[in-house]
Amino acid sequence: MSADYQKDGSIAVITLNNPPVNGLGLSTRRAVVELLERANADASIRAIVLTGAGKAFSGGADITEFGTDRATQEPHLLSVIKALELSAKPVVAAIHSVCMGGGLELAMGCHYRVAAPGTAVALPEVKLGLLPGAGGTQRLPRLLGLETALNMVVSGEMVKSEMLAAIPGQKLFDQLTASAESLMAEARAFAEKIADQRPLPLVRDLPCKHPQAEAYLQFARNMVKGMAKNFPAPGKCVDAVAASVGKFDAGMQVERELFTQLMFTPESRALRHLFMAERAASKIADVPSNTPIREIRSVGVIGAGTMGGGIAMNFLNAGIPVTILETKQEALDRGVAIIRKNYEAQVKKGKLKPEKYEERIALLKTTLSYDDLKQADLIIEAVFEELGVKEIVFKQLDAVAKPGAILASNTSTLDVDKIAAFTQRPQDVVGMHFFSPANVMKLLEVVRGKHTAKDVLATVMQLAKKIKKTAVVSGVCDGFIGNRMIEQYSRQAGFLLDEGATPQQVDKAIEKFGFAMGPFRMGDLAGNDIGWAIRKRRAVERADMKYSRTADKLCELGRYGQKTGAGWYDYQAGKRDAIVSPVVTQMIEAHRAAEGITPRKISDEEIVQRLVFSLVNEGAHILEDGIAGKSGDIDMVYLTGYGFPIHRGGPMHYAGEVGLINVVQAMHRFAKNPRDDAAFWQPAPLLARLAAEGKTFS
Repeated sequence: MSADYQKDGSIAVITLNNPPVNGLGLSTRRAVVELLERANADASIRAIVLTGAGKAFSGGADITEFGTDRATQEPHLLSVIKALELSAKPVVAAIHSVCMGGGLELAMGCHYRVAAPGTAVALPEVKLGLLPGAGGTQRLPRLLGLETALNMVVSGEMVKSEMLAAIPGQKLFDQLTASAESLMAEARAFAEKIADQRPLPLVRDLPCKHPQAEAYLQFARNMVKGMAKNFPAPGKCVDAVAASVGKFDAGMQVERELFTQLMFTPESRALRHLFMAERAASKIADVPSNTPIREIRSVGVIGAGTMGGGIAMNFLNAGIPVTILETKQEALDRGVAIIRKNYEAQVKKGKLKPEKYEERIALLKTTLSYDDLKQADLIIEAVFEELGVKEIVFKQLDAVAKPGAILASNTSTLDVDKIAAFTQRPQDVVGMHFFSPANVMKLLEVVRGKHTAKDVLATVMQLAKKIKKTAVVSGVCDGFIGNRMIEQYSRQAGFLLDEGATPQQVDKAIEKFGFAMGPFRMGDLAGNDIGWAIRKRRAVERADMKYSRTADKLCELGRYGQKTGAGWYDYQAGKRDAIVSPVVTQMIEAHRAAEGITPRKISDEEIVQRLVFSLVNEGAHILEDGIAGKSGDIDMVYLTGYGFPIHRGGPMHYAGEVGLINVVQAMHRFAKNPRDDAAFWQPAPLLARLAAEGKTFS
């Protein structure tokens, strides 16, 4: 049973017990109803206290039941809340630690609520593209007032219990306890005090009033419409909360209808997929959750450039001392100055307290000697992306690093197994590919070499959480997950230019689809010379790989992007606005003429399909090759590292939404295009098989 029963004199205590956050799964819901009946049938019981074991009252729905029949099986949450309301004996919710989603709805169904200070209170369903579906939109406005409740429902953000308790006229909490430790004693005393009071108060009977309800709700709709963009849930949240101004049962009907509508939207499916994929990414099939962890008390970073400095900031932010190594003092000084500048900008904006800034800088040391890294538990190299340079660094690290130190490479494309072979300890070597700017971007690709020890992987995955990164494990291949796929995307962008599109048309089409930035603006931001270097390497290693010549011609003109003030677009000094370049237009037209290409009109739909489906096909190859463990891992890489639109759930999830059979048919059409790469558009065997079986990647 997922709830416990204890008799304390005339008080019955029902404790939710479904670790880690007392999710309201079927067994928990059944247990609450059964134990409620037991307490009501016992003549010696005068009142009931409902609480949660461990570190939560309840975090809401049980995520392990998402998408299964158990989520809607009786008693569902609405039935449990009805049982609480109909209890002949008063039910007091003793709330602590975490009270969110269905957990808060459950508490609002009780007759009384006693809360510990520091409790995180929220209705976060909007973050899954949904709205509270068990009365949250109807009860919270009756307890906190229309405006506070609407803000909480529409934002999904957490508010501390003491802040809510301080709202004048609030009825959410009947009592805020002196401390978390005294919660149960105070809740039992409160239950004794109100045990004989009748009638029992019901939230549904409270009025929801606002002096200018219609005007306020219209204002809220306008605000939400401007901010929600691609997501329908925030607007529906306003509509549901608006119904609380009327009769309770009618409002509940509105909430149920809107909840059902949202449940079947592609946006909600995408957000629920993201929620599950993010949690699944940290689980590695052959690395048990109880794998021992190596202690990381200090970190060394090789290289004080943009990437090295950004990497160092992640660890300083987490309170971990960092030593940065460079070859020259000027490079060190420059790197530290950039770190200081970044922190000072945060202080100026009020995002960082001055004393915190000083604390972080105090954790930073610099050195010109490898000897100063002898005691580091983790050393990350962030030097030039060239295997010979990496070899020099790792041979020196192997000579000085202590036994058991983790040696990590920030390489974005190079072979981690070759890098590991430069040492006598390949089991301690791992790839930690941060994305630029490293102190901002959430994604961390953790590259597992063939010899990487399981405890090294487990340590790095746990450390990623500590530095607030979303870590995804990749096997060893050229470009790993993200860059291997983006190369196909970039190749398609080039072919589209050859055939008649312009950089701005391609960028606008994919940005309208929802990408943060199109491929040509992205190239200008990252530096077009990076792709140029990869293509030069490809010419030697993969002479069969077909590319448009336009990107090379651009680089031959010295147009590397924003850093040179000119790339696919022109840039004015100090500004990032992309201005259409007549030089580039002329270069593309001259290239077409030289190749004998007659430009054709290309639709935005074709642009989006070729770019996105190229990611999907390469992603399918990556799954087949075992480079990624799960399709959700690929989606996490693209959602957190490459600006793929969140409301579409990542390339692999989006392919499922379109229908894999439709993706395959589009690919067959693209293969017939003489200007494209017919061999690439042969569907990956995994994609072809799943499409034939009517399945999706997940």
